[in-house]
Amino acid sequence: MVRLLLSIKATLENVTNLVLPRSTLSTSSVKCTTCNETHPKIVSLNRIELHRVSTGKDNTAHFVWRCGLCKRESSAKFETSSPPQPYPADANGQFAPLIIIDCRGLEFISFDPRGTWKCEGLESGTPFTQFEFEGGEWVDYDEKAKLPVGISEIESQWSRA
Repeated sequence: MVRLLLSIKATLENVTNLVLPRSTLSTSSVKCTTCNETHPKIVSLNRIELHRVSTGKDNTAHFVWRCGLCKRESSAKFETSSPPQPYPADANGQFAPLIIIDCRGLEFISFDPRGTWKCEGLESGTPFTQFEFEGGEWVDYDEKAKLPVGISEIESQWSRA
């Protein structure tokens, strides 16, 4: 079992508390730790759905994958004791923890910020929900604060937790 920490870094403009909604976390690639084969397609984890793992009685995981090369079944599960952490404005331009995932037989290699995100206005607290990054950035306008808002230059790194 390996606990992996996903940290993100972004440039925030007049927003704070960037976080993934409860549904999906997308990653670019996953690697089998048995044979080191990298899966060629993007895979997604869902924090709501659980899938049965073939080993053990009543074992479940948020992501179950069988390696195409060595045929070993691997799994990943979000740590329930460590919910997703919002990326705050004071971490602007620095890596900060987002989420911890318990991995068995696999490792995530990279992260793709696909899917819907949410944040709030730094000055006004205005909620911005259900937005996606297009071309690696998001821009909008905070009517309450009368300021432009945006997020750009998203980077990520996986490390042992």
